[in-house]
Amino acid sequence: MRYPVIVNNTVSKCLLALLPVMLTVAALPAHAKMYKWVDAQGNVHYSDTLPPASAGRGNSEISKTGRTVKKTESADEKRARMAREAEAAEKKKLTDEQARKDRALLSTYTTEQEIDLARNRALEHHSLAIKSAQIRLKPAMDNAAVAANMVRARKAANKSVPPDMQQQLDARLAEVEVIRGQIKTNEEAQVAVRARYDADRQRFRELKGLPVPAATTPAPIQTQKTVAPVPAKPAAKP
Repeated sequence: MRYPVIVNNTVSKCLLALLPVMLTVAALPAHAKMYKWVDAQGNVHYSDTLPPASAGRGNSEISKTGRTVKKTESADEKRARMAREAEAAEKKKLTDEQARKDRALLSTYTTEQEIDLARNRALEHHSLAIKSAQIRLKPAMDNAAVAANMVRARKAANKSVPPDMQQQLDARLAEVEVIRGQIKTNEEAQVAVRARYDADRQRFRELKGLPVPAATTPAPIQTQKTVAPVPAKPAAKP
């Protein structure tokens, strides 16, 4: 007794869709090639040669058994692949760099206290530089004020200001600005030092599996009181 063969409906549809391809491939000579490509409208084409319309759109070379033996990327596929590869390379670079920093951190410090000591030493370096600059700032401002008063007195008496007197004022005002710049630079450096060592401390705890405390606002940096500003440079007499 013969029983009817029941074929899954989905399988039947797939076989019907592939039937033209299978028949076309089977009809080709043994040495012929079959190509599959998609046009601009998304239609799939099968042919033994690649027409000009397929240029840059990618294609697949198919064997007589219907197996893909070679695939050529389209321009869009190539760009997408290169973008994925670049993203993966950048992620690997960042991961490798973080691993290097982690190894350096663990080899430099064995406890959190060592990190705090290193931070305090770095802060003290900048604190000393600030104090030294502030000590030099007061006499520099006094000298600038004296030079400014001399120029002002000459102008008040309707006398011309000698070039060397004006140059002296300019030099003393410039010295004041240089010292102020040194103070500002070291104050900004202290902020950066605190941030860097706080990040190292937190990362150290993460690597050691220690609980990370909640972030707190760092205490303000204590510096000496800034002295009064230098009088403005008098305008040249017209």
